[in-house]
Amino acid sequence: MNPFNEKPVEIFDAIQNWNNLYGYSYNKNEVDPYTKARVILMNGTEYEANWFSHQFARNCNNSDLKRDLALSRYIEKQQQKKIATLRPINETILETTISYEQLAIDLTAVLAQNENDLNVKSALDFALLEDFDHLYRYSDLLEFEHGVHAETLVGKYTEIMPGRPTISHHRHPYDNVKSHINSKTSNIGTRLNVSIITAAEQQTMNYYMNIAGFYESDVGRKLYQEIGLVEEEHVTQYESLMDPNMTWLEHLLCHEYTECYLYYSCFEDETDLKIKEVWEHHFTQEISHLHKAVELLKKYENKDWQEVIPDGNFPKLLKLGPNIDYIRDILKSTANNTSDKESYKNVNDLSENSDFVKFQKKINTNIEDVPSHLFIKSYIEKNNKDYRYETKLNPLKELQNRAKDNYSLGRNIVKNV
Repeated sequence: MNPFNEKPVEIFDAIQNWNNLYGYSYNKNEVDPYTKARVILMNGTEYEANWFSHQFARNCNNSDLKRDLALSRYIEKQQQKKIATLRPINETILETTISYEQLAIDLTAVLAQNENDLNVKSALDFALLEDFDHLYRYSDLLEFEHGVHAETLVGKYTEIMPGRPTISHHRHPYDNVKSHINSKTSNIGTRLNVSIITAAEQQTMNYYMNIAGFYESDVGRKLYQEIGLVEEEHVTQYESLMDPNMTWLEHLLCHEYTECYLYYSCFEDETDLKIKEVWEHHFTQEISHLHKAVELLKKYENKDWQEVIPDGNFPKLLKLGPNIDYIRDILKSTANNTSDKESYKNVNDLSENSDFVKFQKKINTNIEDVPSHLFIKSYIEKNNKDYRYETKLNPLKELQNRAKDNYSLGRNIVKNV
């Protein structure tokens, strides 16, 4: 599939009326977990497209160009609104959160396994173990407060057990900035992977940022607050991988291409027939946006799309699915790693004067104040062991004890904290 070869419809003709924007929502008790994940992914993709367009407009002094951006952006916003209401009213904040983390885990794992740029793959594998631990802590909160087992929500496709402990995720902001890719030498798969994971993690960050204050308990609000700050770190890491040397119009073309790729992937992978129709319709709309981006690039920069995306054919389509063995391998081999400027290191190789150690001592002054640790400790005190869904024992001996929360893995160089 090459979206540049598809015939576009008129952009204005794609504007929908109210009856078309609101209607169907999936049944949370029957829908496939990866349908929920795709809904979250495309919601985040549309948010990224919309927000990028706003930032472009704020840095553009050409009113005609801003009008073209505004028209496409309005339709992108309609798409986002329609996707957002695919989530049913009776799905709770925390149930939706479980789907957010399942998406983060399995999307990251799929992208990492298909990534040949070692810098990008390292970033994916690193954050993977942190989202994995977030799923575990939110799942315990779900069982603790609502008696719902998250394994039913993830369809037992994704394990629920500790990863790199959340307490170890808190790093100096300097350490989250990585080396960027070169769009002229990176293959299209790598460029798509960076764009996709940045949008997905940004959506998670935004969700936690906005929902924390609406959660119904202090323990939950604190957990969202802490993990939301980790998602800020993840977005900083992933966005730093993007090529900053591209022009605004080149980025616009890549945004539209990414949307075309994702909608086509979702359409091919979808099992809910009504949602499949949404993906197909939005793909048709994105073809128009892509061709408009081609037109604008030629008009204002005199560039052909092939100068930005040499081969328009889609690479291997994105397909979400279980990644249990891969995640276990990464957990076993890299759980004790942290980030150190552009690289990743075992915490035992850091000095006491490293930014990581300084930051840990600053933010985690008292371990008993760290929400992610304090909550699991309280859960264990009440139930004698934590809640998990494991296909077998955790691959790390340090994380096998269900009666004690580990708070040293990934940060055990830190003294007197």
